[in-house]
Amino acid sequence: MNYKIVERSPFARIARMVLKSRNVAMVLGKSIHLSGVDRQTFLEDKGWFEHELCHIRQFQEHGYFRFLWLYLKESWRVGYYNNKFEVEAREAGMKHKRFFSEQLKKEAETIQPSGLPQPADVKKKV
Repeated sequence: MNYKIVERSPFARIARMVLKSRNVAMVLGKSIHLSGVDRQTFLEDKGWFEHELCHIRQFQEHGYFRFLWLYLKESWRVGYYNNKFEVEAREAGMKHKRFFSEQLKKEAETIQPSGLPQPADVKKKV
């Protein structure tokens, strides 16, 4: 996916003030605008990055001005948190966590006990 990152963005700074947040990432078209966070820290947070990539896809699907209108209208109607575009982006941001938790669970299931003594309540197989 094509995108660019704009650090210390005045647009993100305004959003930061409106949302009363310490850091903000926001998307306008194919650009991810950051305020209060540097590029490297943002990119290391896979969930946050995936969240913003979802917004880029939403801009592509609906078109720039149409998406802005739909997003603002939805926010006005149900609020920022319940905005269907934000809900979809939050879900996209959580997918990697589900994947890793499933991977960790599978790995834990395959761990074989070492030669250490078993707890007394575990029956030994003969």
